[in-house]
Amino acid sequence: MSENLKKTASDGHEKMLAVSLSQEQQAKIIEVRKLIGTLSDKESVYCSDASISRYLKSQNWNVKKASQMLKQSLKWRQEYKPEEIAWDDVAKEAETGKMYRPNYCAKDGRPVLIMRTNRQSKTLVEEIKHFVYCMENAILNLPPNQEQVIWLVDFHGFSLSSVSFKMTREVSHILQKYYPAAPRIGNHV
Repeated sequence: MSENLKKTASDGHEKMLAVSLSQEQQAKIIEVRKLIGTLSDKESVYCSDASISRYLKSQNWNVKKASQMLKQSLKWRQEYKPEEIAWDDVAKEAETGKMYRPNYCAKDGRPVLIMRTNRQSKTLVEEIKHFVYCMENAILNLPPNQEQVIWLVDFHGFSLSSVSFKMTREVSHILQKYYPAAPRIGNHV
């Protein structure tokens, strides 16, 4: 996935964010930047003000916790390399139809991810790689001024025997640690 496309998509988020944050919140973003230190060009793509704001929101604006979480995310990105996952790497897993991004968006333009709980996958490693690919792809395709993705879970044909608790635990871990978002109350669809 192209770094330039990600940078372009984040520019619109930055402009919107600058208007919506208080001076205190902007100061906390600066504090986080100081705590995480010097970043490579590749790392800085994932440390925009909008990204740092999401980490801060997820940690109730606690600068220390948000900085630690962001450092862990950068380490994970360096090791896992989610931006390097190509379609060819996940095509066989995608054939199961367990998770996909349809060719439509929600009314407000948010990308949609659909997960079918009754579809079986080949292996946990491949399933996780496909999940991360779908997340990265959805984020890459966010319209300007949009920071949310809709994740729909289809429980048709669901049974406890079809649940992979390892998969559930790993997906929860990845979402909580590496794709933070502030909880919102209200109608999202």
